[in-house]
Amino acid sequence: MGKPTRWVTETGPEHSQWYIDRFRRLAAEGADLAGEARLLDVLVPPGSRILDAGSGTGRVGAALAARGHTVVGVDADPTLVDAARVDHPGPRWLVGDLAELDLAAAGEPEPFDGAVIAGNVLVFVAPGTERDVLRRVTAHLRPGGVVAVGFGTDRGYPLTDFDADAVAAGLRLEHRFATWDLRPWRDDADFAVTVLRRPSD
Repeated sequence: MGKPTRWVTETGPEHSQWYIDRFRRLAAEGADLAGEARLLDVLVPPGSRILDAGSGTGRVGAALAARGHTVVGVDADPTLVDAARVDHPGPRWLVGDLAELDLAAAGEPEPFDGAVIAGNVLVFVAPGTERDVLRRVTAHLRPGGVVAVGFGTDRGYPLTDFDADAVAAGLRLEHRFATWDLRPWRDDADFAVTVLRRPSD
């Protein structure tokens, strides 16, 4: 692992369990927890291979697996990965630093058709590693592969920086929305969902 993530430095030791309990409770209450998965599902062919980057408790990757995709999830927090393995067997859940992502070394050499970076992941990675994370995710995509990214616009990572990091990582912006259910983008939106693609040429 490289630098400690903001998930570690900006939250207490009990935060991971609180997060797990929160999503277990929401699932038990019947909350809709699959919005990110629905979006990615329409961006990739049926039966795609998908990277859930910053997979947390596994809710997004599990919803994608339920739609027939092969999912590999990676998160830096072993407590969250353990919860994903318990709650959502099927996908492969791995502990790893997204800024140093090397899935071939973990026995996953095949590239991915798509990736999802949901749950404010990019504002919880170690400061200064956002571009590295995008580069490493891009390196695991097939040419033409797509990545959907969502995070709050008021969380210390300006969209101008994100856009520059995405270009430096070799990605092209295709769409931007204000929510995962595709409400139109506006400059004062407090959340951004961006669809990027690794060029096929």
